[in-house]
Amino acid sequence: MAASVLEQGEDAFRKIFRYYRRRNPPCDLSGVIEFRPGDPRVKGANLRAGALSDQDAGRVGLQPLHRWKAYQLEGSPGFLFIENPFLPGWQHRWVRQCLKLYPRKPNVCNLDLHMNPDSTADLWSASQSQLRRKSSQRRSEKTLLEKLRWVTLGFHYNWDTKRYHGENHSDFPVELAELSRSVAVACGFPVFKAEAAILNYYRMDSSLGIHVDESELDRQSPLLSFSFGQSSIFLLGGLSRDLSPTAMMMNSGDIMVMSGPSRLLYHAVPRILHHPAGGILPPSLSAPPPSEDSGYNPLIEPCSTEDWEVCETYLQTSRINMTVRQVLEEGGSFPEREDTDGKGDPVIKGDTYHSEDSDMLEAEDRESRLAKRVRTTQES
Repeated sequence: MAASVLEQGEDAFRKIFRYYRRRNPPCDLSGVIEFRPGDPRVKGANLRAGALSDQDAGRVGLQPLHRWKAYQLEGSPGFLFIENPFLPGWQHRWVRQCLKLYPRKPNVCNLDLHMNPDSTADLWSASQSQLRRKSSQRRSEKTLLEKLRWVTLGFHYNWDTKRYHGENHSDFPVELAELSRSVAVACGFPVFKAEAAILNYYRMDSSLGIHVDESELDRQSPLLSFSFGQSSIFLLGGLSRDLSPTAMMMNSGDIMVMSGPSRLLYHAVPRILHHPAGGILPPSLSAPPPSEDSGYNPLIEPCSTEDWEVCETYLQTSRINMTVRQVLEEGGSFPEREDTDGKGDPVIKGDTYHSEDSDMLEAEDRESRLAKRVRTTQES
């Protein structure tokens, strides 16, 4: 169990983070919550019956609201877990949006930091041919899509200053705004407005460091999280890193909602792993995407067979997560010039999203692997 590896000199959250990140020897996953009836740590949650019409749900690929399975977590009020409410074939569409459309300019991605704008203008076009030819059993040079780590939409989050700026903005995707609104309405937030999103692209050896999402001026509205592809362990802690987090499994199609008291809790993703059911892709993505629409006047066209070939290869070793948030309070605006840092940028204090813990752990893992190779060479 995680508690058996606690050492002195670290806060409780980081100790658990390190435990679940560990690969050799493998960590024990028996304490990881999988939301299902009968687990004493979770209980069913009632959503807002009648708040979302079947028509509005279907337009963004969601099942009728009465079919959704939602859960609460013991000791974490305001946290909601919704088990894959998507209609068959619709995860394929959202994956295609995340890989083909959302990384395009004027949206911002991590590759912009060290590549010229022409090279990052259309990552899909630059990567699709190579991904189609790839074999999961053969190593080859990574495509640009495989080097993608994050994309920002709407108000673009600044990773250096940990804040948003009103002028650093691009149009928020209409279909993603409607998907977010539909989930927020179903959970009791009828005036939620999707204004910013951070899309994280994980490989099997990726992790997301310990952090709090507190850079938004509006911290009363919920944070919505959508997962696609391979599974992950998600850690949800408390208001202090001295409190041990709860580990839970997030599978493809699952949605998390952090609101109220849970909105400012520490959280992290220490581990990406293949779906517990086995197989190259999770069951909800294993079948080819259907070619016909759901009949609800959908906002996204079906994913073509050709596009899915690229997405399928990518997802064999990847997970995609979209976190959507409202940045400004209703009727609010960014701070005036007197609240700036002297360069015209508003000072909006926030915690580190990609924390130093993750970088530190990656460095430690590299040193560990190097030491292991040296020992192996010496022994042979």
